Amino acid sequence: MGEASGVLPNLVVDTTVLPPADRFEFWYALVAQETAPAHISSAHLDDFAAYIQAIDLGRIRLTSLRYPSLDSIRPAQLVRKAEADVYQLALPLTGRSVLTQDRTESTLEAANHFALLDTARPHVARHRADGPGLATAITVQIPHAALSLAPDRLRRLLAMPMPSHRGVGGLLAHHLRGIAAHPEQFEPAEAEVLGSVALDLLAATLAQHLDLEGTLSPEAQQTALRARVVDFIDRHLDSAELSPRSIAAAHHISLRSLHRLFEGEATTAAELIRAKRLEQCRRDLGNPLQLRQPVQVIGARWGFPDKAHFSRLFRARYGRSPQAYRMAVVHQER
Repeated sequence: MGEASGVLPNLVVDTTVLPPADRFEFWYALVAQETAPAHISSAHLDDFAAYIQAIDLGRIRLTSLRYPSLDSIRPAQLVRKAEADVYQLALPLTGRSVLTQDRTESTLEAANHFALLDTARPHVARHRADGPGLATAITVQIPHAALSLAPDRLRRLLAMPMPSHRGVGGLLAHHLRGIAAHPEQFEPAEAEVLGSVALDLLAATLAQHLDLEGTLSPEAQQTALRARVVDFIDRHLDSAELSPRSIAAAHHISLRSLHRLFEGEATTAAELIRAKRLEQCRRDLGNPLQLRQPVQVIGARWGFPDKAHFSRLFRARYGRSPQAYRMAVVHQER
């Protein structure tokens, strides 16, 4: 339980370090502080084993949670008493959640859907773990002012399930899961950028569901398009046809527009393709199950049919030849 320095997480709490009798009361107060006050009930009050990791990302706050089955109710009286103009994005990773707000009730299946709640309005959230284990989820706290879409329009989407496994919503979920799973990979200085990307992807997702994509800022539209391009690259890395030209055609934009998308990035589209393919080669070369696969076969699989060219590129990126890298990994394993 405490704060981390030098990395993204700024709050990590594990209730199991507390006496069982104190755990639920502590969690109750923590949730009120981190999100918005609510009436919480659970069948596990005597031994409430739960975990929370909260990460500040500029204007938004991302929270990873593990907890037993519970019900959370934020009635009108509590909203008036402790008002908060904050949206909460709920993304269940395991278990199942039933959310109710503004006469809309939806069931979120883990890894398939997320939903938006407004803490400035009454709502009910019932979370169920799989079997005797803990439910796991990611939530994001978003101030109303951080989203460019008007609150009266967003009301139509409150508590509605939105896909988290495909489309722009899938890119948003992938972005959030990556930060939550490995916050140590990011520097504190990157928090603002990570938060801005999440906001742009969320705005694009919500606008898509409202048929308001044309109202997004140019920056949000560019971020969403760039994310779709990177996702396309990831899904077609093993295709011999993958190239900046084929990417531009698939997204109905000119080659010049594609290049403009990456002007502010550290890499071009072609360089990104090459880097991602080399990383796949590195992973395969280090996989014990692929030791019998010749180096040139692995290179060709990921778009490098010329053995000598592949070796030069691999050495330039990783400091040794593909064969030397493989042998070093085998030696280390032994």
